[in-house]
Amino acid sequence: MTRLSTLPNAREQARHALLLLGAPAPARLVVAVHRALFDGDLDMPALAALLRDERLAATPVICHGLTAELAPIHVALAEWPLDRRIVTPATARADERTAIARIAEFVAMQPGASRSAHELLRSFAPVVVSDAAVAAEAPIRAAAVRRAASQTAAEQLFGVPAVPRPRSGE
Repeated sequence: MTRLSTLPNAREQARHALLLLGAPAPARLVVAVHRALFDGDLDMPALAALLRDERLAATPVICHGLTAELAPIHVALAEWPLDRRIVTPATARADERTAIARIAEFVAMQPGASRSAHELLRSFAPVVVSDAAVAAEAPIRAAAVRRAASQTAAEQLFGVPAVPRPRSGE
């Protein structure tokens, strides 16, 4: 028996949340935003499975945000340029501040915003980040972008596998 559904698939659900957030975000935040603001059933196992599937896709839509060391850290849109997908501590805080404002605007435009939408907004602690902190990390981000340019397209989207480190004393 087939089941018809009018709900978007996990890829589209994650994409909707990321478009609203506007920057790479932790997986739990992507799921929380989608659950509170959109119709769908996106959850952590579905998002994890989506990321595994996207790694094998010919044209991925969802990928990872990368640390300055090119390790996967957040969820991002593959269409975003590489420099936008590099996540440093200051840019993560600045992106969070921007996301809160975008979510608040989105909720304010909804005439009958749900209780879960208001709870999502209340869940954000005050986020403070100075523009100087973001500027100070600009060279780190630029260096990461230069290093990533020599990586494969898949590594630019999903990160570089961690190299096992030998244990000390052996």
